[in-house]
Amino acid sequence: MIRLFPQHTRRNAESLDGVWTYLFPKSGMRIASDARQDSAEVVTARLSVPGVWEMYPDRANYRGEAIAIKHIRLESDGPVRFVFAGVSHTCRVLWDGVEIASHHNAYTGFDAVLPHAKAGEHELRLHITNEHGELSALHIPNDYYNYGGISRPVAIQHLQENVFIEWMHLTPGIDADPRRVHCALRLRNIGETDFVGSVEICSEENGDPARPMARLDVAVRGNHHAVVEAELHLPEASLWTPESPSLVSVRAELGDGVRIFDDLLERTGLRTVEVRDRKILLNGDPIRLAGFNRHEDHPDYGCAIPVPIMLKDIDLMRSMGANAVRGAHYPCDSRFLDLCDEFGLLVWEENHARGLRDEKFEHPRLREQCLACNEEMVAQHFNHPCIIMWGILNECMSDSEYGREVYAEQFDQLRTLDPSRPLTYAAFRMREDLCQDLPDICGWNQYPNWYIHQKPNECLDIIFEYQDSRGLAERPLIISEFGAGAITGFRDPIRKGKWSEERQCELLEELFADYCTNPRVEGLFIWQFCDVRVDESWAMQRPRTMNNKGIVDEYRRPKLAAGTVKKWLTEWLAQEAPEQRT
Repeated sequence: MIRLFPQHTRRNAESLDGVWTYLFPKSGMRIASDARQDSAEVVTARLSVPGVWEMYPDRANYRGEAIAIKHIRLESDGPVRFVFAGVSHTCRVLWDGVEIASHHNAYTGFDAVLPHAKAGEHELRLHITNEHGELSALHIPNDYYNYGGISRPVAIQHLQENVFIEWMHLTPGIDADPRRVHCALRLRNIGETDFVGSVEICSEENGDPARPMARLDVAVRGNHHAVVEAELHLPEASLWTPESPSLVSVRAELGDGVRIFDDLLERTGLRTVEVRDRKILLNGDPIRLAGFNRHEDHPDYGCAIPVPIMLKDIDLMRSMGANAVRGAHYPCDSRFLDLCDEFGLLVWEENHARGLRDEKFEHPRLREQCLACNEEMVAQHFNHPCIIMWGILNECMSDSEYGREVYAEQFDQLRTLDPSRPLTYAAFRMREDLCQDLPDICGWNQYPNWYIHQKPNECLDIIFEYQDSRGLAERPLIISEFGAGAITGFRDPIRKGKWSEERQCELLEELFADYCTNPRVEGLFIWQFCDVRVDESWAMQRPRTMNNKGIVDEYRRPKLAAGTVKKWLTEWLAQEAPEQRT
């Protein structure tokens, strides 16, 4: 399913994961939305969902269009909602040939609703493209690969009425008390008739009977949304920390005075995040962040990572001393975030944008697509306690006045969507950047002695000079990317040539020695967790057409550097005084 825990008892939700039929156009042709399986213009395949078509040998390098088809039988008339956790990267959804939804961006979810679905046999059809060009400002030839297909889970929800709970956002920290929670519920009416009813909110803990917490009268006009709010108090609940990631469950039930016909259960952790005096504070206590940047990529699954691999990734990162991960450079799969909630792994989550400069940054669709990504990211991932900061626009045009306008626009949007979390971004032009006064936390990407011939402490001095001269000395500082490449199995113990495992170890030792001994560094995110596939256009600067800076390779086999990372991260986090640990 979409999440790792059941969210409904009143609403009947079924997974549509499994084997779907895909239609591909023959070489050099386009594919029509109504293309049939027996058409001479198409090639038919049976592919897994979630999955990407690059895992199908005949489409290993395919960039183009496809149609994904699932036949569905409805047993009765009534409203239906389809939930898509991720389709890469742009699609139109058709029901019996009629378009009912469209969406852009591989890394955020969306839905499609049918207020009056009829019983019987039906065809669900997705017209998908992963093409580069005018359609997308965000999916471009990049230092990671843009796959194609239904890459995250799909579900069908059979609604009892045309009114349902779209989302519930839980914000701990009313009056600085994590156990006092602001609850916002968004109700959606997909019918023509106005609705008047009520919502009951209760807590559900450890199999105990539900504890009523609030009752709200609600009214939603036809074909509109409505948001209602309440204050919840959980005085006996434990706080969420990395060492003790205690979760609380809250259920909202929607009724019309006669019966309860819809519900939504959400989990969260009671914790607060704030920034003060160069520190990041979790529940009021300073915390350092030490971990990895992580792409969603695997040679057997592409970006459609199954849960066992997600769990293995978390286990490997934690075994190397990490307490944090950065979702680079797009929103994470909700199931991965569920696991981070459960294991106490802190997350920097950011929108989908990497290295967009000059004409790429001025793409006519960039601003609208980024704003849409931000809104969906926050709405869908709001309740994950593991997410302690939002980020945007990695290594984009933050050194221009137009860039500053775009960064400011998105930071203003995020502060409106979620004022409870600090904001950040990763910059790399250490003297020319014009935007580091806009977020709450300063993030800097550095590759001393890999891309530039400077020592790590020399790069730090440039950053300190920049921040101090602009009145940013009290902002927390994170080294958001640093590292070196190594090809698994390339051993060169004498010369320690570039791309050898020995050179990666040596360079990381030098980086850690400077970063971990500098009192102004509050966070370290190694580039990167695992080797990942890149676009073909990057092949001349990326051996194997891979970004090889992983501490483990694409199959999660540790390189020599894994021991170096474990030593330094473990020691660095242990340097905190016991009373400062969360």
